[in-house]
Amino acid sequence: MSKTFILSAARLIRLLPILVAPVIAGCHDFFIHVGKADEVTHMADADYERGPNGGRLLKQGSFAVEITIFETGVPPQFRVYPYVDGHPVDPAIVDLTIELERLGGVTDRFSFKSGSAYLVGDGVVVEPHSFKVSVSATHNGQRYDWSYPSFEGRTTINTQTAREVGIKVEPVGPVKIEETLDVLGRVHLAPGAKATLRARFAGQVIAVNKTVGDTVRAGECLVRIESNESLKAYCVVSPIDGVVLERRTNVGDIAGKEALLVVGDLRKLLADFHVFPKDRHRVAAGQAVKISSIDDRLITTSEIETILPMTKRETQTVIAHVALPNPNKEWMPGMTVRGEIVVKKEEVSLAVRTQALQRFRDFTVVFARVGETYEVRMLELGRQTPQWTEVLGGIRSGQDYVTHNSFLIKADIEKSGATHDH
Repeated sequence: MSKTFILSAARLIRLLPILVAPVIAGCHDFFIHVGKADEVTHMADADYERGPNGGRLLKQGSFAVEITIFETGVPPQFRVYPYVDGHPVDPAIVDLTIELERLGGVTDRFSFKSGSAYLVGDGVVVEPHSFKVSVSATHNGQRYDWSYPSFEGRTTINTQTAREVGIKVEPVGPVKIEETLDVLGRVHLAPGAKATLRARFAGQVIAVNKTVGDTVRAGECLVRIESNESLKAYCVVSPIDGVVLERRTNVGDIAGKEALLVVGDLRKLLADFHVFPKDRHRVAAGQAVKISSIDDRLITTSEIETILPMTKRETQTVIAHVALPNPNKEWMPGMTVRGEIVVKKEEVSLAVRTQALQRFRDFTVVFARVGETYEVRMLELGRQTPQWTEVLGGIRSGQDYVTHNSFLIKADIEKSGATHDH
């Protein structure tokens, strides 16, 4: 039988150095990212040779190319500087291609055209800048080839460890996103769920069989009265099943027109929610509502039965009547409750769980999983709810991503330095 492991957040953080092993400290294996027009660059210390522009210098014999990614005022693009014997050569006489093999088997290919002092790639180097790089160049009939890893935002966790620390994944795909409106309300007895008991004939109260909190049945004798006219006793019976909510009489009292008892059926409740004028056009009968007690101990779902055709003078709000199921009699009249009205529901082609989102450099990201490898995915986002966030770009449909405890992946990547600055 499998075991369930429950670890505190503090313990998980302490365990990170031994539970999670980074694949590679990606920052210092990166292409140089050129950040200014004069091509001054920012990078961590690296164990490879740099060229005059701060980029990675690749050499074979007397020929060399310097690889940079330029991204000031333009989407990230390759700029490659060719050299012979350490001196710049005309980029027009160099043919160059670069292939980027990404996690999951996707390969990006770039051809190049000549610029003033460098070769420019024909496409955008999309995030994440994490891939195995293959470079091929031809100069004066001679072909040169290089390859090397250049990873960022990537780490490896074995399957058992991931399970033990509570990392969960699911595929990206279509989702129905619900737009909700938060409202406040109060619980009441539904119409017909409350009965006020009075004497049919004036007389003296000779017995009161129930008190506040007692359960009663329809037809049950609750109060006995001796009629002043006939001097005979008769019963005041409950017309409904319910609970005694109020007792206003005692033995010896003279019963007249005033109320004796109030009985309510607590299984039949309404929540009256206040809707402000600016939101009135968004709310309609039939819409689903999530109802929560203020302490979140009680949660249920229902739908709007009707919108009252009047405005509350004190609040200038309209009232939405919502049926409140109460089979266990846990909800009580008078309770203040919160509501989330589903005012719009729309299916989007791609969405991720909002709780999975993390910040990575200047991006909002999730972490994709391929096998036992986890890697950052920079997302372009659309609409967002507390449960789901629409994805407009940055991850493909069907890709597994981390939905629970994604902060563990982020913490390990940041600890290992597997990031880079732009």
